[in-house]
Amino acid sequence: MNVVILWHMHQPYYVNPVTKTAMMPWVRLHSVKGYLDMVDLLDSAPGVKVNFNFTPVLVKQIEEFVEGSVTDLWEDWSRKPAAELNDEEKRRILENFFKINWENLIHPFPRYAELLALRGANWNSHTLDTALRAYSTADYRDLQTWYNLAWCGFSAEKRFPLLAALKKQGRHFTEEQKNAVLDIHREILALILPLYRDAAAKGRAEITTTPFFHPIMPLVYDTNLARRCMPHSPLPNQFSAPEDVAAHLRLAQEQHTRAFGAPARGLWPSEGSIAPELIPLFQQAGIEYFCTDEGNLFRSLEQDPHWRGHRVDHLELFQGWSVVHDGARCNALFRERPLSDFVGFNAAKGSADQSSNYLLHHLEHLATVRTAPHHAVLIALDGENAWESFRDGGEAFLSLFYQKLEKSPALRTVRLGEYFDAHKPQVEISRLHTGSWIGSDFDIWIGDPEENKGWEWIGKTRAFLVQTLAKSGASFTKEQVEAAWWAIYAAEGSDWFWWYGPDFTTDCDFLFDDLFRTHLQNVYRILGFEPPAYLEVPICLPTAEITYTRPRLAIRPAVTGRLETFFDWIGSGHLDLSRQQTAMFQADRIGQALYYGFDEKTFTLRLDLLAPPHGIEIHFLQPTDIRITLSRLSNEWVSTSSRSDDHITFNPLSLPTGKTIAAAWDDFFVASIPTSILDWKPGTTVSFFVHILEGEMIRERYPERGLIEFPAPGPDFAASQWFV
Repeated sequence: MNVVILWHMHQPYYVNPVTKTAMMPWVRLHSVKGYLDMVDLLDSAPGVKVNFNFTPVLVKQIEEFVEGSVTDLWEDWSRKPAAELNDEEKRRILENFFKINWENLIHPFPRYAELLALRGANWNSHTLDTALRAYSTADYRDLQTWYNLAWCGFSAEKRFPLLAALKKQGRHFTEEQKNAVLDIHREILALILPLYRDAAAKGRAEITTTPFFHPIMPLVYDTNLARRCMPHSPLPNQFSAPEDVAAHLRLAQEQHTRAFGAPARGLWPSEGSIAPELIPLFQQAGIEYFCTDEGNLFRSLEQDPHWRGHRVDHLELFQGWSVVHDGARCNALFRERPLSDFVGFNAAKGSADQSSNYLLHHLEHLATVRTAPHHAVLIALDGENAWESFRDGGEAFLSLFYQKLEKSPALRTVRLGEYFDAHKPQVEISRLHTGSWIGSDFDIWIGDPEENKGWEWIGKTRAFLVQTLAKSGASFTKEQVEAAWWAIYAAEGSDWFWWYGPDFTTDCDFLFDDLFRTHLQNVYRILGFEPPAYLEVPICLPTAEITYTRPRLAIRPAVTGRLETFFDWIGSGHLDLSRQQTAMFQADRIGQALYYGFDEKTFTLRLDLLAPPHGIEIHFLQPTDIRITLSRLSNEWVSTSSRSDDHITFNPLSLPTGKTIAAAWDDFFVASIPTSILDWKPGTTVSFFVHILEGEMIRERYPERGLIEFPAPGPDFAASQWFV
């Protein structure tokens, strides 16, 4: 079986072209972690071949950093001597320098965790002002260092031993040491593109591309195309610019040729978004093949006259396809979704050996049922964000996976071009579906009031540009005209719309909003006009954070998994799990709601789930690091408890005589834990999170980020909650 692995590397355009400043640091920080790690990992299995999709906008920013034509605002905050920071810079550092995976990149480092505790896990403008005065100059310097140090991945540590030494030192960093970390960041940025070029030249990797600024091409072509897959969604006033789609593809090929020596043969359409009208544009741009999600294949076959009325076997997925439209033709491979999603969402929750075996087992099984030489399976996913969920940055998992692939007699890793050169598609699609890799529609990027407003503002700004150039184009320089169009193309990128609307949220929502409007404002500024006032108004509507409530009454529910009385859970704390959604999308989550509470002797947890769990882990971090694991054996629940004093090594915890942990599943899951084993003292902070287990692997985490925190109750808890 041919195994095609495609890692998608992408960051939007964070640079304000007018000020030449990157307003967010993710290109630099993902370079010192994911991008360097991913190319170096090829050395773990010399016989394995992979595909890397580099978006041109990411390549452009790496080149700009290396040549020194842009600056990084967060790097400037980091390099400034701690003793010279003003209050506003201190606020920005305290607000932003904990934007990193807490579980894997803060809590394992006592000094970094100490600095987070000093600011507080939850903060607002008032608490930030208080923290501002609580930090010493040495604290700020250590925080400047730790944020940039913790981002450095396993390859960076191997190439630059100073990084490991500084992590071991832990605190009391000097200005020289801090700047040495940032200098290493710059060295790594200069390594990235040459390393990938070298991997491609050696035949270890193929590098594919994406339309330049990562736009949702069908929506830029015509927003009304969304009606095909979202017939009942409210859409904005029509925006249609097919020539912009062609420009994104042309600019992508020009950039790819400069960066990697030749035009790209293959394409990952932004967010896997496709429409039949794009096929002639692909052919025009020299694209020979593209990849997208399996959902788009099966919806295409439902519409195709040749396939309509036939029962389509799912195994049809595992081969190359020829897609035709309006006289144009392009080949396609559709990704196997469950295995791709497993890598992105679940592989980090099990051991490296277990997760790599899971993948290998399923791939080798496919090889027993699809045995022809042209059969292939595509594993395609994000190549950067997933690795923050691994304690070791994914090193052990990916190394083992590659090594097992290399040794498997049933599997052969191939580059996309290598596959299509050897195997001309034997099947054809004449009615390509219009949709993306998420739900085979465009709901993430259009149809919500915020998203629709973004499209309408692009339309207004683009119309201004076209009309202005038509009236007085001769009065502008070639450089001005080109810069104005680039600002339009940058605003057409998909990332701004990802964070509009209710679908996803992040600490940086308003920064993304500001960058989107900045690109539109720059169209006016470049041509010498004052931007319209409406572009000063944020599109993001201020909404309450996805929060949990704290208990306000003591609860004593029976441990049956059923609602015995109406009053069982009145006054408990609550977290709505259905609203917990971050940047990574997963469609098969089972969590609906979490309730928790206590009386004077017992902590009780309830989980409303769509399916019975295999196991539950309740992990208390404060006041003592304690794990309670509950495993279902037939109709019985078995508990194991462990405790750690260093957050690394856990030892079995014995329950006091007469104390038991009880659990049940019926209408919901419920567990009760004696508070005496949790070391609660009245008023101290209790913090916990919950894992849903599948075997030994972690399937889901509640909350997805951070912790649920509340003060341990004292004897007067009930009286303190009394109200009229």
